[in-house]
Amino acid sequence: MRRALIVRGGWEGHNPVEATEMFRSGLTDTGFEVAVAEDLDVYTDAERLRATDLIVQCWSMGKLTPEQCDGLVTAVRKGTGFAGWHGGVVATFQDSPEYLRMVGGVFLHHPDGFLDYEVRINREHADHPIVAGLPDFTVHTEQYWMLSDSLNTVLATTEFGPPDGPATMPVAWTRNWGGGRIFFSAIGHRTEDLWDPAVYTMTHRGLVWASRQVVQ
Repeated sequence: MRRALIVRGGWEGHNPVEATEMFRSGLTDTGFEVAVAEDLDVYTDAERLRATDLIVQCWSMGKLTPEQCDGLVTAVRKGTGFAGWHGGVVATFQDSPEYLRMVGGVFLHHPDGFLDYEVRINREHADHPIVAGLPDFTVHTEQYWMLSDSLNTVLATTEFGPPDGPATMPVAWTRNWGGGRIFFSAIGHRTEDLWDPAVYTMTHRGLVWASRQVVQ
């Protein structure tokens, strides 16, 4: 049985408990034993992280100590998967450059309020197991403007129009960091965003995909 660790907390506006609970049963059904941590000191427990195949993080607007950051990044480099969505991954720990390098992006801005916008599956990667069979779809939520790097495999994008654009922004990506896999989706400000069938499918698949490939 694979082991997943949900790490949740930080700003309550992103509903860290409710949002992560949405995916717990799906992980269990996929063969994971799921544990929960609500303290970032779990990232200093090297033995526990070494036995963890997947970290699902939902922790917005937080700070990591140097020891916590080193523990997390080291575990991922050694093969522990890391995955999450929205501000729980890219709008947090901004004082920790090694963490930001690991996840491959940082949130900069979103227009005021919620918008209807299209999420386009990247045709170059349309057969990737996370998005295979998914059509382009429309969501009504925050639209994230981010900085990201060229190591990301971008699975889905969105277009910003005037007055901010035109600009193409990643919505979902994967990347490898050492021996670990990473998945991120920008969608998930509210639990109702995550319940959208296409969003839920993409996110659940992304969590499973990111898990360690050689189970210890």
